Amino acid sequence: MNELNLDNLQELPYSMEEAINRLRINIGFLGSEVRKIMVISSVPDEGKSFVAAHIWRQMANVGTPAVLLDMDLRKSVLKETLGANVKGKGTSDFLAGSAELDEVICKTQLEDGDIILNTSNVMNPSFLLDSSRFENMMTELEKRYRYVFEDTPPLDLVSDGERIGSQCDGAILVIRSGMIPARMVRDTVAKLERAGCRILGVVLNRAASGANGYYRRYYGKKYYGKYYGRKSGYYGKDAKK
Repeated sequence: MNELNLDNLQELPYSMEEAINRLRINIGFLGSEVRKIMVISSVPDEGKSFVAAHIWRQMANVGTPAVLLDMDLRKSVLKETLGANVKGKGTSDFLAGSAELDEVICKTQLEDGDIILNTSNVMNPSFLLDSSRFENMMTELEKRYRYVFEDTPPLDLVSDGERIGSQCDGAILVIRSGMIPARMVRDTVAKLERAGCRILGVVLNRAASGANGYYRRYYGKKYYGKYYGRKSGYYGKDAKK
C-alpha cells in the first residue's frame, strides 16, 4: 500500500463537527449488514464529497476501520477536497485491470482510515462499472473494512450512480437547502430504488446562511461546473417547489 498525507483533513467548526458526529452515530445504528454506503447528490455543488470525506474521517477517528472510495470516474473532486497530492494509480486503473487493489489503496494519517482516489479520469466509465472487477473490488473491500464509503457523481447528470448503487447496501442523499426542486429529489430517490439501493438517510446541507463560508472553500462550482457544463436551470424560482 502507498502512504498519502491529506493536507485538508481537519476537524470542522463545532456545530458542523457535531452534525457529522450525529450522522456517524446514526449510521452505527443501521446494523451489521450495512457496510457499503454511497454518498450521492442530485446535482453538483451540494457538498456530497465534503460530507463523504468527513463521515469517513470521523469513523476512522473513533477506531472503526473505514475506506473512502472515489467512484467519480469522470471528474474526481476528492483530491481537491482533501488536498491530496497523489500521482499513483487509482480507482479507474484498478477497474481497467492495470493495477491491483493493494496498489491503489493508500494509507493516510488516520490509523483506521484508508482511501482509494481516482487519479485517471475516464470519459465514459460505463464499461468499467459493468465489469466483474467492480463487483470483486466491492466484495473485497467489504471483507477488509467495517465501512466502505463511496463518493459518487451526481445522479441527475450521469447514470453511473445507479450502477454503483446496485452494489451498495444503501445511500446517503445530500441535498443543498433551497437549491433544487422537490421533483428532482423525488427523481433521484426513484432512480436509487430502481437500482435496488435504499435511502439510509438524507443530509440537508447549507441550511443556514453562509454559503461563502467553510463549505465553499472545499467544494464549489469550479470543480463540477467546468466539466459537466450544466446550466443553472435548477437555481430558479421553482427551487423550493
